[in-house]
Amino acid sequence: MQVSRRVASLPDVRGALVAMATELNLDLAASMGFEVPTGTAPSEMLVGIDAESEDALAAALTELEAALSQAAAPSATGFGSAPAPVTVGAAARRGEATIALISTPGPFAFADAVDAVDAGLHTMVFSDNVPVEQEVALKRRAQETGVLVMGPDCGTAVVGGVGLGFANVVRPGPVGIVAASGTGAQHLMTLLDQAEVGVSHCLGVGGRDLSAEVGGLSTLRALDLLADDEATEVVVVLSKPPAASVAEKVRAHAATLGKPVLFALLGPGQPTVTDVAAEAVWAVGSSWTDPEPGPGPAGAAGRPGGYLRGLFAGGTLCDEAMVLATGRLGPVTSNIPLDGGRRIGDDLASEGHTMIDFGDDRLTQGRPHPMIDGAARVERLLAETDDPDTGVLLLDVVLGLGAADDPAGELAEAVVRATAAGVPVVVSLIGTRDDPQGLDAQRATLERAGAWVHLSNAAATTAALDLLATPEATA
Repeated sequence: MQVSRRVASLPDVRGALVAMATELNLDLAASMGFEVPTGTAPSEMLVGIDAESEDALAAALTELEAALSQAAAPSATGFGSAPAPVTVGAAARRGEATIALISTPGPFAFADAVDAVDAGLHTMVFSDNVPVEQEVALKRRAQETGVLVMGPDCGTAVVGGVGLGFANVVRPGPVGIVAASGTGAQHLMTLLDQAEVGVSHCLGVGGRDLSAEVGGLSTLRALDLLADDEATEVVVVLSKPPAASVAEKVRAHAATLGKPVLFALLGPGQPTVTDVAAEAVWAVGSSWTDPEPGPGPAGAAGRPGGYLRGLFAGGTLCDEAMVLATGRLGPVTSNIPLDGGRRIGDDLASEGHTMIDFGDDRLTQGRPHPMIDGAARVERLLAETDDPDTGVLLLDVVLGLGAADDPAGELAEAVVRATAAGVPVVVSLIGTRDDPQGLDAQRATLERAGAWVHLSNAAATTAALDLLATPEATA
């Protein structure tokens, strides 16, 4: 996906797609206007480039070759022959690996993950769109071998100080995290980092782990691992809104571990991620100060009678915002609605107060995650600005390893246009000072564009709610 963006950004290149030839990517190529080849296999690479001239095409192909060479330089064996393909298990037996990272397309991830589990490897399944039945089968198999399955759709983990997936650069420390959430885990880690408290391990378990179907299988195993870890003093369990029966089971198990366990299980009446970050900081004997927001829009208010519109890259950040907004505004329309909320139509058209998770599996099939490519959110931000029913815009910007090089820069022009049209833009900025994008630089870009920047998602949501201008906005 990053290679596609790199090629598409060249002068006189109208579009580019570099991806595996899966059914979804073939459909995406067709929708982009490319003539789709027949007889391709999912293991083959698909390249489509729409250039305005032969010179532009030649330059794009040169850039493509350079990008692919940087991504993976081939090794040779014997007299230059290609290395023979190996399974995950075979690779594990040849080395000293303890963790496998699976990032193959969802329909193929299960087989590779089973191979890794059977080889005795803790297994992180970054792949999304894996059927829940396969997730349950994989995690039950892991129980038999004593390993941990992180995922599927595990976007973030930190193990022994090494960030995997969309992880932030954080300092080592005494807080262990079990997270059925990617961006929620990132937010918790960044809040701890701002308080100069580090993380021992962050074990992602996949967003469905605390659902009734999965039953917390990986969460329970991760709790046991952190209970036995000498570097971990306090554990935080974080999740999107869980099934009540599973949450109760996890709380009961946590009470037997002999270590303090804090909970950030999003839902009505539950603490926010920021609240639990403060609890964790106090629990390890450090002091907590609420993150300082940037300068707010002086005297600003939302368009009279307008609605709150949230455009998120992170599902848990969207969930948390909806929980807070529902308490003040009533039901919120979304593609990931809370209980009692309205489900948005297939066209994703806003209806009343609306929040969209652009990172939802259904919106990333064959397309870059919005943390990698913000084009879809930019387009929607402009559309919401042109909608007279939009009163206030709420966004998240997530930094870290694997994320876009300059996410704030991608959004800046659209933010300028929104604020010029009288629509306040409130941003929750998730990152640390050591992230490759630079927290201070990203914040400065957003503030120059006119956004009101907060380092707490809960605080950003509250600020956006406060900006809704009139009683009619909450009707």
